[in-house]
Amino acid sequence: MERQEKFARAILEGFEIYFARFQKITLEAKARFDSADWQAVQNASSERIDLYKETSLQVQKKVEDIAGERLRDLEFWRSVRAVYAELISGHTNFEIAETFFNSIYCATFKHRRIRDEYAFVFSPQGDLPSSDIRRVYRTYHLTEDLEDLINSLLSDYQLGLPYENLDKDIKNICGAIRKFSHDSGFGSNSPDIVFQVLEHHFFRNKAAYIVGRITSSSDSMPFVLPVLHNNSTGIFVDTILLGSDKVSVIFSFTRAYFMVDTSIPSQYVLFLQQLMPAKPISEIYSAIGHNKHGKTYYHRCAYRHIQSTTDKFILAPGTKGMVMSVFTLPSYDFVFKIIKDRFTPPKDMTRAQVKEKYKLVKRWDRVGRMADTQEFTNLAFARNRFSDELMEELHSVAPSLIEERGRALIIGHVYVERRMTPLNLYLRKATDEQLFAVMDEYGNAIKQLAAANIFPGDMLLKNFGVTRHGRVVFYDYDEIVPLEECNFRKIPEPRNDLEEFSDTPWYSVGENDIFPEEFPMFFSGNQRARKVFDSMHSEIYEMQFWKGLQDQIKAGFVGDFFPYRRKYRFVREDSLLRESV
Repeated sequence: MERQEKFARAILEGFEIYFARFQKITLEAKARFDSADWQAVQNASSERIDLYKETSLQVQKKVEDIAGERLRDLEFWRSVRAVYAELISGHTNFEIAETFFNSIYCATFKHRRIRDEYAFVFSPQGDLPSSDIRRVYRTYHLTEDLEDLINSLLSDYQLGLPYENLDKDIKNICGAIRKFSHDSGFGSNSPDIVFQVLEHHFFRNKAAYIVGRITSSSDSMPFVLPVLHNNSTGIFVDTILLGSDKVSVIFSFTRAYFMVDTSIPSQYVLFLQQLMPAKPISEIYSAIGHNKHGKTYYHRCAYRHIQSTTDKFILAPGTKGMVMSVFTLPSYDFVFKIIKDRFTPPKDMTRAQVKEKYKLVKRWDRVGRMADTQEFTNLAFARNRFSDELMEELHSVAPSLIEERGRALIIGHVYVERRMTPLNLYLRKATDEQLFAVMDEYGNAIKQLAAANIFPGDMLLKNFGVTRHGRVVFYDYDEIVPLEECNFRKIPEPRNDLEEFSDTPWYSVGENDIFPEEFPMFFSGNQRARKVFDSMHSEIYEMQFWKGLQDQIKAGFVGDFFPYRRKYRFVREDSLLRESV
């Protein structure tokens, strides 16, 4: 067993190195915020995502040398798993260490032969460590004055900069809490109001978030305080968000991962899950940067759900895509997307190029407008759970990815993401009020993606989805490109009648040329939506709008992307800070 123990210890040492480096990048978030180094914030976010693969590749090379000719011997791996399980027994982060082990195993066997006796498909120690969450939050008791409590809280969470106007922040927060309590009746008859606040800030983009809950003898209310930089020498509290739904949007699957100082992530995950009971634990792990373990947790939950249900996978509702085929399980809030073998003209790209687009989205700032995905290779399903229509579709459009083996169906490559209502379908039943709200969201989504240096390319309504919170999210990535690489042009005036009535362009069109005047075509077939959109966002049809965003990006400007409605923000005198892209 000497070789097995050496092998297992090499994986565990690799995990510890990875986790330490992960923590180092995370701990530096405070300094980046204090200095308002927003470019460094973006770079650190990508660096931390890349760290997992870099470390696992290094460990892979090391264990190959240790195992020698036994590297692909399943009995050897069975013994290694037993040794590793013993090594991490009682480890405070055993669940993430198991995922790291799985990554080495899957890399060795190319994501095949995944069985619980060789890897940690399920954990012998349970899904989550037994954590005492009381160790990770501070407690503030409301004895007499709410203002005194908020003053103490903000003083404890001041960071490295002074508050621009502490008294005003306190007044704003207390006013919002009292109004909410009056309107909802929360805590009205309870003398024992307590604030429980996670001990460390959550950093993302240009904000630091204070996260906690207000509890009474009979109820609990989640809250988030977003703290922003005033672009000079101070900070201010931008708003207070109260309630699970508003807090859940902050931790959305459409945003970049937080940086939060937590040496035992499960403690924060458990606390956050209590704040947001409807949010999957897998997404909470991902939200704080442990997306690989989020994928493991997702797989376990998906397996259990499928085992406990009988409905069949079907083609997802909506217009069929040219590049992807999408299916879903009606009882499950996720969709499965596979890349077709051949793309419908005029799409002209390869499967490898599409995969690169998804990798780009994983590392990019998604600004609340692009869905995070989990990528699986050789994912196994029960064949009898697939409808005949779906099987016919899969064999027709992606036969190279489909393998039927006995009662199993193996899909060679698939992306999984949260299910949303396609925007074109949403509009069919939308009331006038919903139409105005969702068209404003659609325009904001396009603008915010552009401000984050993403040009979505194909902006057809079918390529956007509507979340349960009413946000519009882009989910078709095969044509995305950095905005700074686009060449926005005006369509030249025709020189004669022949050019004016020509069916084809009479002018040259380069590979990266884009003509915003043509964007109204994305509303083809829905003039009701087009009319509303034009009243709100017609500037996207103008070349200068896009050129202006390119100039900002090239100058190094990083925009403000707020994960909450502008109407929730406290009023401030500085109009510049009131702007939201």
